[in-house]
Amino acid sequence: MTPAARVQAGIEILDLVIAAARTGGAPADRIVSEWFRTRRFAGSKDRRAVRELVYSAIRACGDVPQTGRSAMLRLAWGNPELTALFDGSPHGPAPIGIRESMAGGGAAPKWLTQALTASDLGGGEIAALLDRAPLDVRINRLKTEPLELPEPGEPSIAPNGLRFPAGLPIDKWDAFLSGAIEVQDAGSQLACNAVQARPGEKIIDLCAGAGGKSLSLAASMENQGEIIACDTDRRRLSQLPPRAERAGATIITTQLLDPGRELASLDSWQRRADAVLVDAPCSGTGTWRRNPEARWRLTTKELDRLMALQSRLLAAGAKLVRPGGRLVYVTCSLLDGEGAGQVGNFLADHPGWRSEPIDLPAGRPRGPGLRLTPQHDGTDGFFIASLSSPC
Repeated sequence: MTPAARVQAGIEILDLVIAAARTGGAPADRIVSEWFRTRRFAGSKDRRAVRELVYSAIRACGDVPQTGRSAMLRLAWGNPELTALFDGSPHGPAPIGIRESMAGGGAAPKWLTQALTASDLGGGEIAALLDRAPLDVRINRLKTEPLELPEPGEPSIAPNGLRFPAGLPIDKWDAFLSGAIEVQDAGSQLACNAVQARPGEKIIDLCAGAGGKSLSLAASMENQGEIIACDTDRRRLSQLPPRAERAGATIITTQLLDPGRELASLDSWQRRADAVLVDAPCSGTGTWRRNPEARWRLTTKELDRLMALQSRLLAAGAKLVRPGGRLVYVTCSLLDGEGAGQVGNFLADHPGWRSEPIDLPAGRPRGPGLRLTPQHDGTDGFFIASLSSPC
């Protein structure tokens, strides 16, 4: 592909990403992969270059662009080399019109930027949400063989973490295939550490998804005890058993839940768990480094729905904790309504519960919990709170 053809390819993919953002369709990474799957003529260098153009254009546009071309024009603004590729050559984009408009810039739609600012995030903190994320892995201590990696990596802020440059094919490494390492952001690893899981305990991971945090908890527990990994998404939860087998985590049992009736399947666990982890569904504002188009999908209506769900899951999780046990609430959001405000409301509605200090090597206090941000901590954005049940 010529450089101009790569730009045109990026425009075509951006059109698909924009349409998906408006209709709740596939995420950008899946759209990019599918686009190249049907275009075998594109070599590996072409794929890397086009992907970089697409994600750079997404990061450059604050609100949802009208078209992929307007998004690419925003990226080209102030970049003479990229502007010159709008040359009308075969397979390239048409020349830029005199009155042609580009998409608006900014870190996010205006209402969302205002919400982040109201949550005490400054301009630098908000801008850092769109930096490119490094690649973090967790060393799986359940595997005892010596760790051999093609690249050494750097120790991350998480105790068992290593950090690599983005883009390495870690999923092809023998250490990954054997379960000796797991891809997991350092902030996510620290959120697991906040649970303080100990060997022999009974722990419920109430929103387990594909089970990354359950695997980390199993390692902390040295494969002694019991973990119930729950979710309402059958597809995501089905990914956990093969991951657990690869990791050597033998204490995890999966439990599919009915949306809105989560406790019905966990009736026998009420007031029995030593700890319950509620890694609640959220807006994902802390994950924009990896999913920058997510900010185009969020609406005030969807945010209200998520906060109502978080409140319900916190209340459900509280019923599963034994007297004196722990309820750990985590969101990958930096909005106070999903973090400090959510936990504050829970404490007001549940007399006798109290927030506990969290001892982590990163983060800053935020209300009854701790907040991690990309700019301050070099991790994805997280809010973490540890709550203790009345005895």
